[in-house]
Amino acid sequence: MSAHCQLTGSKPGFGNNISHSHRRTSRRFDPNVQRKRYWLPGEGRYVRLALSAGAIKTVDSIGIEAAVARIRARGGKV
Repeated sequence: MSAHCQLTGSKPGFGNNISHSHRRTSRRFDPNVQRKRYWLPGEGRYVRLALSAGAIKTVDSIGIEAAVARIRARGGKV
């Protein structure tokens, strides 16, 4: 699963691990992306979305229909 949220568009950030001797090596800061299945009553089917934990809370507050509309407005496929 790619570390990319369909609703918020959050992607991995990049930085460095810094050791005790202060040597730097590359690392990734991945968003907390979960695959979640929602019932979409307007289309009479389930949709499976890859959402970050914050986006799951957003779907709970605005509803799945509005969330799918936002995803489609960003050019995402549902």
